[in-house]
Amino acid sequence: MAKEKFLPGRIVATPGVLTALEASGETPFPYLARHIQGDWGDLSEEDKAENELGVREGFRILSAYTLLNETKIWIITEAANDEGVRESTTLLLPSEY
Repeated sequence: MAKEKFLPGRIVATPGVLTALEASGETPFPYLARHIQGDWGDLSEEDKAENELGVREGFRILSAYTLLNETKIWIITEAANDEGVRESTTLLLPSEY
């Protein structure tokens, strides 16, 4: 297993993304693992580079993935606080942002 690039903090999910995952017959865990390991999913090279900067500097990190049933989901890890701790990561649908 690849090493995590950052700690996600508390992990939460919206009702919409939970419904989407259930409809596709999937769990969130593979997508969370990809996010934490730095596989940013369906992003442009520019957005991927922005995430790499975010990891180094403590900025917000966003990944985008497509479920097996073609539903798009986002995973967002909030920026680090003053102590350098990322407090939360949220799984959501883009329409819930």
